[in-house]
Amino acid sequence: MTIHPTALVEAGVEIGSGTSVWDNVHIRGPATIGSDCIVGEKTYIAYGVTIGDRVKINAFVYICTGVSIEDGVMVSAGTTFTNDRYPRATSSDLTALRSSDPDEDTLETVVREGATIGAAATIGPGIEIGRFAMVGMGSVVTRTVPDFGLVVGNPARHIGSVCRCGEPLPAGAEVQCERCGLAYAVNDGTVRER
Repeated sequence: MTIHPTALVEAGVEIGSGTSVWDNVHIRGPATIGSDCIVGEKTYIAYGVTIGDRVKINAFVYICTGVSIEDGVMVSAGTTFTNDRYPRATSSDLTALRSSDPDEDTLETVVREGATIGAAATIGPGIEIGRFAMVGMGSVVTRTVPDFGLVVGNPARHIGSVCRCGEPLPAGAEVQCERCGLAYAVNDGTVRER
């Protein structure tokens, strides 16, 4: 494990072997980061976050409370996760600052194994990003992304499917990746491995 001297890792944070935490990262406790991960510079990871093994988190990523990231995920630079369905700074009469603690409007987000989130993407609250899905750079994700789904845009829309290796899959019901040869069955936007 490597932790840069400028990183702030609070009490209660568990970090697995082989993980590197780079400069000016802030990880709030309690949080869990698995083995063989990379946490890029100036990234913020809130309390209660769970990150699996072999996850790459690039620079300037904001991961808020309520986010779980499974094994083998790529979170590209400048990605922002959100968790509040109705964000407000104060009470409705503006007389009191609202607590930052989770409440009934704090929604959980899960990024399933092998998924990739492109640079500068924004992930809305209560979202699930499916296994090996790919979110295009700059996308604003406002709804769940299916396994192997490829989404782009603002708001992000489903434009196709990708292989485990990341290559876009050709159209059809029975397809084979042109890059690595893995086979898939595609039925009404649902992708199953063969």
